Amino acid sequence: LKPGNPDGSFFQEVPLAGIKSDPRLQFVVNGKPPMDLKFADDFVASSARLQPEIKINNSDLVFVGYGVVAPEYGWDDYKGVDVRGKTILMLINDPAVPDPKDPSKLDEKMFKGRAMTYYGRWTYKYEIAAQKGAAAAIIIHETVPAAYPWQVVKSSWAKENFELDNPDKNAGAVSARSWITLDVAKKLLADCGQDFDALKKSAITKEFRPVALNAKANIDIKQALRSFKSRNVIGKFEGADPNLKDEYIIYSAHWDHLGRHQELQGDQIFNGAVDNASGDAAVIALASAFPKADPAPRRSILFMCTTAEEAGLLGAKWYADHPLYPLEKTLADINIDSMNVWGKSRDVEDTSFGFSTMDDLLAAAAQRQGRTVIPNPRPEKGSIYRADNFEFSKVGVPSLYIGKNVHLVSRPENAPLRGDEFDLKDYHQPSDDVKPDWDLSGAVQDVDLLFEVGYQVANADKFPEWKPGNEFKPKRDQMLKK
Repeated sequence: LKPGNPDGSFFQEVPLAGIKSDPRLQFVVNGKPPMDLKFADDFVASSARLQPEIKINNSDLVFVGYGVVAPEYGWDDYKGVDVRGKTILMLINDPAVPDPKDPSKLDEKMFKGRAMTYYGRWTYKYEIAAQKGAAAAIIIHETVPAAYPWQVVKSSWAKENFELDNPDKNAGAVSARSWITLDVAKKLLADCGQDFDALKKSAITKEFRPVALNAKANIDIKQALRSFKSRNVIGKFEGADPNLKDEYIIYSAHWDHLGRHQELQGDQIFNGAVDNASGDAAVIALASAFPKADPAPRRSILFMCTTAEEAGLLGAKWYADHPLYPLEKTLADINIDSMNVWGKSRDVEDTSFGFSTMDDLLAAAAQRQGRTVIPNPRPEKGSIYRADNFEFSKVGVPSLYIGKNVHLVSRPENAPLRGDEFDLKDYHQPSDDVKPDWDLSGAVQDVDLLFEVGYQVANADKFPEWKPGNEFKPKRDQMLKK
């Protein structure tokens, strides 16, 4: 294996800033005592702006529904309102638009029905808030549409967080970003003479208009900042075809997790055994396997362990924005994030199902193993937008991402999905540790599978393609025309 960086090293430096936030959030409703909130229990808040303090005083509060502007769906939650300098309050996930023919189901023509689109992700909501000039953006947490409980938000935000240390110190980001609990939101809205359920119902229609609330927000975020360098770790196996060795397939997995949370009682260390030591082990196994392949792959393979995924896909974003090899010559990213460590499975979860022609390669390889491919059984979680593959997709590179939610051979076919159990009990908790019930035969299955897919891409006569209508296809088409 050769160094993956053309400078002769195995590393790509990634400039990061550590941010330890000490926030205060207060709502003032006319005629009522100020509503002071307890950090971590009632709210979390921080800023991506790399400055020691953020102060927002007496900012008008506006409810903007789901905070979505999606022209392709004829949707604008900001219509008719200027939110510059204001604090906006919004719902998580996509607008849950009912099917006009069967209101018990979601309209598949609007925001992909049950599946989450990028419009549903909290990252998008803060991005559009910044574009609209809002001073602060606050998301109302609900466990089902967020796809994780408040404890996950609390664990992630109540510690040091990280951002890319860009030259402009992220001056374009919204000044303050926050989440509040559902109970806090309901009380706030009730104090403003509004009903949460009624507002949420109105927000699932195109006719929704922002609601100015009879309240002000005061936000003060003191931030302890530090700048440092982290690294993406990259190795390269050079392809055997002299005409194709300058084209690349990437296997990616993030090496970071959540560190240590000293305020916790008992176990304070977030080991990240499944998420994502298991993925890194898979990349290392693949890096060991490709040099033994006979015949050798025609194209080159990059084995990449990225930093700061848990902080917002930062290592992958840095590579995508500062690629070491041309993106137009990068055929695919195969991302590995949390393996099945509980034994052999009857099937394989294709989290990126329906996105690219790599679906076909995955299905064929799975069939040779006697397995079938299942789409992501929890599309409402938006997992495709929550892992490193998304940063490659955003710049046009087709990506494949398989999940851990599979039917185990050792369990009845109708048994609960083991991946769901992990997400409920161990995801982003200190309990994500190596467990006695681990059976790595399932991980071996998946590594063999992903080797086969990458090997096929490396030897194919044409590039993988995004499927027609995919949101990332125009970027790729434009890139390959150059």
